[in-house]
Amino acid sequence: MNDTIDITVNGQHRAVSPGVTLLELLASLALDPRAVVVEHNRTIVRRPALGDVRIGPGDAVELVHFVGGG
Repeated sequence: MNDTIDITVNGQHRAVSPGVTLLELLASLALDPRAVVVEHNRTIVRRPALGDVRIGPGDAVELVHFVGGG
């Protein structure tokens, strides 16, 4: 059995644990879910659902991080 699965995050390959949620992925990347927009396989995922969506092999995740300032 494989300990990791391969996914793509912002165009870069990454190995993650099988069954990891989008919320867990954000935590592993030290990203605040309130400060990012998450796209999973070309679909925007709303913040309340981040803990429900599990990542599978070959999935693509795009993260847009908001930066404050003027």
